[in-house]
Amino acid sequence: MSKTTFGLIGTGAVGERIINQILAHPNCEIVSIFDENKTRLMEVSEKYQLPISETLNDLFFTQPNWVYIGTPPVSHAPLAEQIAKQGLNILSEKPLAHNYDDGVKMVKAAVKANVHTAMHFPLMYSPAIQALKKELSNTSLGKIVRLELHTYFPNWPRKWQQNPWIASREQGGFIREIFPHYLQVMYHLFGDLTISSHETTYPENTKLCETGVTALGKTKTGIPMILNGLTGIGQEERLEFKVFGTKKVMTIKNWSELWVSETEQKAIQLFPTSQPESLLDVCHGLINGQQSLIVPFEEGLKVQGWIDQLLK
Repeated sequence: MSKTTFGLIGTGAVGERIINQILAHPNCEIVSIFDENKTRLMEVSEKYQLPISETLNDLFFTQPNWVYIGTPPVSHAPLAEQIAKQGLNILSEKPLAHNYDDGVKMVKAAVKANVHTAMHFPLMYSPAIQALKKELSNTSLGKIVRLELHTYFPNWPRKWQQNPWIASREQGGFIREIFPHYLQVMYHLFGDLTISSHETTYPENTKLCETGVTALGKTKTGIPMILNGLTGIGQEERLEFKVFGTKKVMTIKNWSELWVSETEQKAIQLFPTSQPESLLDVCHGLINGQQSLIVPFEEGLKVQGWIDQLLK
């Protein structure tokens, strides 16, 4: 079986993470990288010994199995339309697009070109989420009575993610950067979501992104849901996704820590031993005709709708 090839558009902090993951994968390889920031492009190329493309057309000419979009959200739709016209499969960063309307354009372009699509939602493939999914399937938590997401950031942008747009109201903020991961997981585990009310706070500077959000909603089966985010506060960064059951409560802390508690007992940390398929595994499998747990653009569009609603 031949390797699955990737062409990468965007070599920022998240793009570099993807590069490292592909280089470490036995069945995947990078055939070209492109970035409008030529200084950054050359830096990454030299660091990882990767071939560069001077233009997008040069990258398309290498005919990768997947083209990864790792650029700011406002550019996702036009790039996806160009990639689809080339008949190439598309792996996009989250959120899917700048807004819902742009997301619709991306879905339509991919459907028209009959290409595969995938979203970069690595949380979906984590051992913690897959272990939680298993517990939900065997009903060991009892009746699920509430879902909660709490995200706290002492600073936004985070120190490792400094760029011109990540703090902007137009394209940045933690609602666009962090919430999509968890909204997608909620959708995967519990089906459609409805946000009934929310309050989003913004600084006086109209160019800067949100500082806080609180939202109430429910799943399609009526499970209440709370979404909570805040930045610019005096504590360490903390992320918690909690599933409250009548028998057990399971919590995913800071992306990967899985905790469980039972009635009148302290929470204990679990360490899942099984290693589920990674995003790159499923990208490789899909190209080779295997059934894979992929998150397509259509699902990314669902998430985009909730993100747009929270940003209003």
